[in-house]
Amino acid sequence: MADQERIALFIDGANLYATAKSLGFDIDYKRLLKEFQSRGKLVRAFYYTALVEDQEYSSIRPLIDWLDYNGYSVVTKPTKEFVDSLGRRKVKGNMDIELAVDAMEMAEHLDHIVLFSGDGDFRSLVEAVQRKGVRVSVVSTNTTQPSMIADELRRQADEFIDLINLSAKIGRDPNERPERPQKFPERRPASAVSDDYDQDMLDD
Repeated sequence: MADQERIALFIDGANLYATAKSLGFDIDYKRLLKEFQSRGKLVRAFYYTALVEDQEYSSIRPLIDWLDYNGYSVVTKPTKEFVDSLGRRKVKGNMDIELAVDAMEMAEHLDHIVLFSGDGDFRSLVEAVQRKGVRVSVVSTNTTQPSMIADELRRQADEFIDLINLSAKIGRDPNERPERPQKFPERRPASAVSDDYDQDMLDD
């Protein structure tokens, strides 16, 4: 029965944030959890993000703490800092491997995986999970210019869910914004470049 379908969410945090921002709304993670709990048996909800350590601003920390205490399995790792060929300081953090390993390990216990990302690098993961008999839905958007979802990922998925169609169900009421908003470095669209987290660190 559909209401007994075993579901797990895999959320690429920075990618989802950038997609929601491009559509002009904030994610209400409590409503998001309730929405998918209503669709079946929600086994697990993973949230992945890289964290810049040793920086006071770390305004994503309150969100991470809230998610951790409110039904999400939060997976983090520190970003890596390096100097590029032009001598600029950069930070890089990519959670693709962590997400892929968890998805493959969980696949045998699931009927349906919902991937919140538009990163084309996940196409091979989606295909591998499908070979295990698991249905995969991908949540992103193609209503922006350029699109936030890589075409190859959209075509591989069993179902593509445009985030804009979920906004009424999982969007935050503008009058109930948190005191400390989540912040991520800007990300470029998945269809244009690799989704590696790659942000100039410029001194003020």
